[in-house]
Amino acid sequence: MGRAGLLLVALAGCSRHPGAQSPAAAEAAADAAAAAADAAAPAPAAPAAVLQAPKGTFLAYEHDARVRMAGAQIPAHIDAVRNACLQARFGDCAVLDIAQRGGTFPGGSITVRTAPAGVEPLLRLAGEGGEIASRSTRAEDLAQQVADNRLTRARLENEHARLLEYQRRGDLKMADLLTISQRLAEIEGGLQVAQQDAAQQQRRIDTQRLEIMFEAIGTERSRSELGQAFAETGQIFSGSLGLMIRLIAGVLPPAILVAVLVWIARLWWRRRRKSAS
Repeated sequence: MGRAGLLLVALAGCSRHPGAQSPAAAEAAADAAAAAADAAAPAPAAPAAVLQAPKGTFLAYEHDARVRMAGAQIPAHIDAVRNACLQARFGDCAVLDIAQRGGTFPGGSITVRTAPAGVEPLLRLAGEGGEIASRSTRAEDLAQQVADNRLTRARLENEHARLLEYQRRGDLKMADLLTISQRLAEIEGGLQVAQQDAAQQQRRIDTQRLEIMFEAIGTERSRSELGQAFAETGQIFSGSLGLMIRLIAGVLPPAILVAVLVWIARLWWRRRRKSAS
């Protein structure tokens, strides 16, 4: 009921009772009731917080999640996460690695590098129809690496500028020009490597690595382990039989030798007793 409706109800109540409140008091009461109704109304759900490096920091976030679901659903969920990443549905995204296995222990994994805002939507997409069994987040501080890279680039750029000025001199010998040219080429190569490192560091800061591992639910894994145990029964039996054969082959020759020696000793002892008697 809106504020106008509450005001009409209050005025109607005043008209029915001779000692009722004045219209101003009724309007105040209606305002209070409307405020109470607004306060009682449920607030809209806040969107999930986006975890990213605070301004002025150089943190590279990495996330690991483990999703459990029916083994038959795992390939479709891996494809869904991959397609959402390739289509940049939740922002800039790149697929880094995909692995999948079937058989008695179905599972798989997908690793992407995505914009910070894409981490939670991709996790929700991966967990549909299953459950997120565990997840973890860690951050690597790249501040020292960024500072070292900037220092290296500044040093190379200064040296490059000095050598260019020196190269413009007209009194240089040919050997000096060749040496300067060689050094300039080395500096330019070092600058290219440093710029590539800087770009990679910035990409790790601006985007986040997300690895999602899929595994079959517990009952399915138990059935798989039981089937695997039955399948390995023949192998276990043959291994035990082979061990027994090896044991017999190792023990039998010494036992035969000992038995022969005992028989020879007893035979010698009997002959000696007969000769003595």
